Amino acid sequence: MFCPECGATDVEMVDGICKNCFLKKYELIKIPENITVTVCSHCNAKLEEGKWKDSYIPEEEIIYRALEKNIEIDELAENEEIELEIDQMRGTIAECYVEAIATVLGEEIVETHTPNVKVNRSVCPECSKRVAGYYEAVIQLRADSRELTTSEIEKAEKIINRTIEKQSKKDKLAYIPQVAKLKEGRDYYIGSLKSGNKVAEHLKEELGGTIKESPRLISEDRSTGKGLYRIWISVRLPKFEINDFIKYKDKIAKVIAIDGNRIQIENLENYEKIALKWREYDNLEKVSTKKDITKAIITAKSPSYLQILDPEDYSPIDIDMNDKFENYNIGEEISCIKIEGKIYLI
Repeated sequence: MFCPECGATDVEMVDGICKNCFLKKYELIKIPENITVTVCSHCNAKLEEGKWKDSYIPEEEIIYRALEKNIEIDELAENEEIELEIDQMRGTIAECYVEAIATVLGEEIVETHTPNVKVNRSVCPECSKRVAGYYEAVIQLRADSRELTTSEIEKAEKIINRTIEKQSKKDKLAYIPQVAKLKEGRDYYIGSLKSGNKVAEHLKEELGGTIKESPRLISEDRSTGKGLYRIWISVRLPKFEINDFIKYKDKIAKVIAIDGNRIQIENLENYEKIALKWREYDNLEKVSTKKDITKAIITAKSPSYLQILDPEDYSPIDIDMNDKFENYNIGEEISCIKIEGKIYLI
């Protein structure tokens, strides 16, 4: 056997020629001289096969991934090692260097390439929507039969911002393009309905209240003929706040805690604590607020009662003793509230 390329005889043959001639022509890797990748100019998502993927990746990493994806390694290569470098950027073109080392037919092969990667800048659909101020949901934060307090708005906005920040890691439309400050409350415009629902859910979990959704037709999709809707989500905080006073089953009680699962009250007749489900909400009547709490002077004390002076007309009133008040002494002031003509100690 002899090599038809160089005439060598008695040598190892590969594909009809000697190994030396084969390795001279051999291509360890194949990679295009020019590679193009389309990237969103806002979030660095990459367009692949008609889909936008992998947001917020550094441009350098995008270039390296484009090189890796376009490298084809020959099947004869063993123990291959590939080094990638970006030599320089010329505008939107990255001039790159690729070095491949592998063992082929028992010989070490070193091969270099200098491809270019062009980065085309575009805008993905989600970022296009953000730029346009697009939104799918509006959270309407209100209070039932009263105005929201400054404290409630501050707490709500902490919850909203925290939720949006967490959602933004997996939802590019988790953002707030607009906040409307109204006398009756706040309207928070949310980019995606999914994140809007999360916001409403977390508001109710921490602040209590009720949620109601109202879809509104805004236009029609010309291609399908189907209506396009936005969702208004009403988050309505209860008519009372913590430390306000309500009537429940003809008993006067103080509201001591509120969350998404229950309303906790304290019966002012016997100071028993009761946890009510939200289905009881419509059975609760607000009768007074924490602003109505006043002070009364203790004028007498016994194991069975405390005597105080009515803070309005200073008439003496005997109130059954409770363990909560046993450390009070004559002459001290004690918090109380007058509801429907009766005084309750707080």
